[in-house]
Amino acid sequence: QVQLVESGGGLVQSGGSLRLSCVASGRHVDDYAIGWFRQAPGKDREGLGCINNKSGGTFFDKSLGGRFTASTDSAKNTVYLQMDNLQSEDTATYYCGAAHGCNWPGTATGWGASFGAIGPGTEVTVSA
Repeated sequence: QVQLVESGGGLVQSGGSLRLSCVASGRHVDDYAIGWFRQAPGKDREGLGCINNKSGGTFFDKSLGGRFTASTDSAKNTVYLQMDNLQSEDTATYYCGAAHGCNWPGTATGWGASFGAIGPGTEVTVSA
């Protein structure tokens, strides 16, 4: 069973960038699709996108405007979430999860229920 731990969150000014890490243990990230999610204070968790390390491909919701990308460093057993041009609405706790496929339906709305091994999260705060 894979275990995931997120890190790299912090305080950043609007327009800035952060790179979050999702470090896997127990199994190798190459065996999974890794999804990224976030939960803002007082809101439900929402899906952001996915990188499929088994069959290739990355998918992110169009509402993010291309500001978020994902990549994998197999040697470090780590998946990264690069976030650029951060805005105040990106303030949230960010999580990664694992599944056997992204099963991306074209939008993050309603997506992500198949992901497990969700990590404890890392907080991102974007100041105006």
